[in-house]
Amino acid sequence: MNKLTPVHELKGIGEKTEKLFLKLGICTVGDLLGYYPRGYDIYEEAVPVSELEEGKVQTVTGAIFGRVQVSGNRAMQVTTIHVKDITGTLKVVWFRMPFLRTTLAKGGVITLRGLVSRKKSGLVMEHPEMFYPSARYEEKLHTMQPVYPLTGGLSNNTVMKAVRQALDEMPLERELLPEGLRLRCHLAEYNYAVRGIHFPEDKEVYFQARNRLVFEEFAQFICSLRALREEKDRARNHFGIRPAPGVDAFIRALPYELTGAQKKVWEEILGDMQKDVSMSRLVQGDVGSGKTVIALLALLTAALNGFQGALMAPTEVLAKQHYESVTAMLARHGIPVRTELLTGSMTAKEKRDVYSRMEDGTAQIIIGTHALIQEKAVYRNLALVVTDEQHRFGVKQREKLAGKGEMPHVLVMSATPIPRTLAIILYGDLDISVIDELPANRLPIKNCVVDTSYRPTAYRFIEKQVAQGRQCYIICPMVEESEHLEVENVTDYAAMLQEELGGDICVACLHGKMKQEQKDGIMEQFGSGQIQVLVSTTVIEVGINVPNATVMMVENAERFGLAQLHQLRGRVGRGEHQSYCIFMTGSHDQETKERLDILNKSNDGFKIAAEDLKLRGPGDLFGIRQSGLMNFRLGDVFQDAKLLKMASEAVASPEAAGSEWLKKLEAHAGTASVIL
Repeated sequence: MNKLTPVHELKGIGEKTEKLFLKLGICTVGDLLGYYPRGYDIYEEAVPVSELEEGKVQTVTGAIFGRVQVSGNRAMQVTTIHVKDITGTLKVVWFRMPFLRTTLAKGGVITLRGLVSRKKSGLVMEHPEMFYPSARYEEKLHTMQPVYPLTGGLSNNTVMKAVRQALDEMPLERELLPEGLRLRCHLAEYNYAVRGIHFPEDKEVYFQARNRLVFEEFAQFICSLRALREEKDRARNHFGIRPAPGVDAFIRALPYELTGAQKKVWEEILGDMQKDVSMSRLVQGDVGSGKTVIALLALLTAALNGFQGALMAPTEVLAKQHYESVTAMLARHGIPVRTELLTGSMTAKEKRDVYSRMEDGTAQIIIGTHALIQEKAVYRNLALVVTDEQHRFGVKQREKLAGKGEMPHVLVMSATPIPRTLAIILYGDLDISVIDELPANRLPIKNCVVDTSYRPTAYRFIEKQVAQGRQCYIICPMVEESEHLEVENVTDYAAMLQEELGGDICVACLHGKMKQEQKDGIMEQFGSGQIQVLVSTTVIEVGINVPNATVMMVENAERFGLAQLHQLRGRVGRGEHQSYCIFMTGSHDQETKERLDILNKSNDGFKIAAEDLKLRGPGDLFGIRQSGLMNFRLGDVFQDAKLLKMASEAVASPEAAGSEWLKKLEAHAGTASVIL
């Protein structure tokens, strides 16, 4: 057996199971070993009922108290019991498991492990793992069990068994990392790391394994950036773009003056478009700093020079908003530049018409989603592509664009402020501009960090804001233990809140398991004001601009990193009205309160990012969501900033030059798992 062995050759994987593995992109044993757990069930000591904390996965032992209840309809049956110890009583519920009634009706002492949440009736443990009799829990106490991302029909146990078999039967791989480099960076041996990431004996083994694999992942990413930088340096500028008088007139006619930072960045972009090589620039700026108008100036310059420009947005809703905003601005200033919208949900005829105008050059600015780089999208003379950080162009995408004509200028917009030292490594293929100044008329968001006792007051405040014509977001953290619980978390909360706020206020929910058209429909209704309160997971982090939304309330704020909380906060404060952000935490931990207090005191994303960098440590891997800045399989750029710097230095070191390790990384550079 080797890494190229098909997964169906493992015992217990038949044709049906193989298809499920293929859905996850697992074709070979090598793919399987690279399919890392998304988390671990850490079986810790049971706590008394009185010490349970909202938002945490915990274990409790007690006696089954009272009778077992099964309620609901056939589609959603809810089994409920109460468990009691000497400190209190806990309500426990399971979804779609009515068969548990027979076992639970016997009574006695039971151990349960699950997510603790707060409902109207108090703390509830949802869909817990059950150990009955309680002595069975002793077998798992203090162990770490891997939890894998799954697809319907595939169990965690099936993946675990397959991985264990592969590890036991695969011959050891030769260590390619130069020994001196490995020892200097305190990195585990490769085979130890692969076994340790899947089946760690304890947290220390896990950290050692993860550090080695994150280091390797970052090193491969940096090799990819080096390849992109070399490609950029070879990409000649064929467009001959010059400053356009119409753009200067447009700037003078704006109802506000550009900030000093905006003017500086615009000069850098305009200079890039006149150089001998194509532009590859990142514009980094906090939410509300005015990146979009800078992007429009660049697109307008390309159009007025007789070329085409494309703006790629992360969602259809945002693409439509950009399109409406741009067309309105151009019409208001009498600028004869034709703008088109291209998204995946358009009809075949609508797409054909847009494709035709793109190909003959009638369409000068094209705004859309990933549909902009599909095979049927042919441009007459595409000179500029502006893209959101979620859609950074990797090698394959650049090849697609190059195939549509000469290599265009690329401008990447990022609303995630990160310290410059980190940005230089992460965006090694791009020149970096920073808009570090907010418009003078921008009202700062008012923040507060509160515990759960403040929730009724928060609801009354939301009612007052809605009565004044405003709108509100409430964010629930995603529940990773179960896809069903994520959905239930927001739907149940939305139903509870609708009852709390009354029928005059429209409450809706949004979560990641919805189809894209459902998400877009709800976001459009929220954007138009039909929905006043939106209960959502972090799917709204990128995607919609609602100037009328003035309240952002984040439940279980302690479960997010500071950078992500700041991004969420950026959904409000976009209009003329005063905006507010309420960070609600169920944690009584002093360090958690100090960390959240940074957000309480500052709206400066760059300052918050720097503090996040200082505070995030390996212990945060258990409980705090990753930053989401880039789609690494294991690494997190804030949490693992030291490893990122170490990997960057290692790739450039004389020790690595010419080594088999570096050659292997460079060979796989174009297939790095991270979105470039």
